[in-house]
Amino acid sequence: MEQRAFNISSIILKKEISKLIRSFLNSKALKLDGIPNKGFKVVTLVIAKDLVEIASYCFANGIIPKSLKEFIIIVLYKEGKKNYSLLSSYRPITFKNMLVKVLKKYIANIILEAAEEYKLLF
Repeated sequence: MEQRAFNISSIILKKEISKLIRSFLNSKALKLDGIPNKGFKVVTLVIAKDLVEIASYCFANGIIPKSLKEFIIIVLYKEGKKNYSLLSSYRPITFKNMLVKVLKKYIANIILEAAEEYKLLF
């Protein structure tokens, strides 16, 4: 069986990051960093270059700062359930840092593109 190496660049493009940020829904709740999606989209034009530099550094060096690993989970009950003593009557909601969400989506896109290129998807 032939082995092939994946050519994944650690250089993150400003255009791609901006596109990912624009894809987030405005109506979503505040994130752990306190920045709503709508506000994050507005300042992206100003901070996109810095975001790309930070993300590229983290990606190239395989590190994620501790502050980006922090999150909050709250548990909400599902309305209309008859028995609230069951775990299935509740749902967790996770609040993450916005930059982490952007990086996760970016990496997921890279993996999907590689899977399609090497015909790993059925």
